[in-house]
Amino acid sequence: MGGLLEWKVRAPDKPMKDRLYFDGLKANVIDTGLCSRCLTCACICPVDGIRVVDDKVDFPDREERCRDCGACIRVCPRFDYRPKYGMGDYLEFTAARSKRFSGQDGGMVTEIMISAIEMGMIDRGLFVGRDERWRPQVFHLHDSSQLEVGTLSGTKYTFATVLKELKKAVLLTRNGVGVVGTPCIVSGVRKLQMEFPLFRDRVRLVIGLFCTENFHYDELMSFLEKKGIKPEMLIKTDITKGRFIATMVDGEVKFKVKELEEILPSGCSVCTDFTAVESDVSVGSVGSEPGFSTVVVRGKSAEEVIAYIREKGYAEFGEGDPGQLDFLIDYKVGRFYVKTKDDKD
Repeated sequence: MGGLLEWKVRAPDKPMKDRLYFDGLKANVIDTGLCSRCLTCACICPVDGIRVVDDKVDFPDREERCRDCGACIRVCPRFDYRPKYGMGDYLEFTAARSKRFSGQDGGMVTEIMISAIEMGMIDRGLFVGRDERWRPQVFHLHDSSQLEVGTLSGTKYTFATVLKELKKAVLLTRNGVGVVGTPCIVSGVRKLQMEFPLFRDRVRLVIGLFCTENFHYDELMSFLEKKGIKPEMLIKTDITKGRFIATMVDGEVKFKVKELEEILPSGCSVCTDFTAVESDVSVGSVGSEPGFSTVVVRGKSAEEVIAYIREKGYAEFGEGDPGQLDFLIDYKVGRFYVKTKDDKD
């Protein structure tokens, strides 16, 4: 593919020598619109001063509390941003459906995490659940009995504080931690592992979710309510074949995903990583038959878990088709594709 990748955001207005510590993160990432709100910076902040304020990452009292340690810049996936795209490296591309757990599609995110716990690879997994109004909540999953909380399954399409909880998880774990997250969360985990041995040693399984975009809770709920969708009536949300589908207790509402572009956060609009290429295993629905999860096995830890699932007969495996992902990968990359004079229409 010809052309270039670029992001449609304002360039930083300060030279690098003046962009140090959190002020540097703010000038280079937050104020320019590159921030994905992954909260890797909040995870590593030694004084827990970084948080979300009015849907933006901020450190309100940094003048008094910031230690100028520079950790936030060291772990930020967007500070020196090089967009990732495509399928990435993988050991196996397959389709699977859990025989034990139901989920958004084939229930394989849950199956992989619970199997890793049963194997003793990890003793906790970070899952995103929700409350009755679909506000995201992060849970520490220890065993399958916790799945009786039905709000743990399904996709929420809103930002969650997974990486803030990861700090707690790595301090409490005995065997290791598993993480489920969107591509930006996965990139944040990898930066933490690169910079700090505690995360490198204790985060042992990273499950990436196929992702085209994510939204701020208040903006998404306001948008859905204008469509006649009440959060307290929602059963399931899904994005498939270019349409957002809201399943409610009294019916179903569908509309084109393109309509959501008016509330698309700038940090998502610059992302081209649909398949979470840095994860140990990527899971989504595109690329497999209805009712199955597409499973892209990338790392040794995930390979071991899939082998365990096969040995125990915990899932039904089918055929996956990598080609089905091409149009979504192209869609994400196409947001930044700039034609050159040598390109053809």
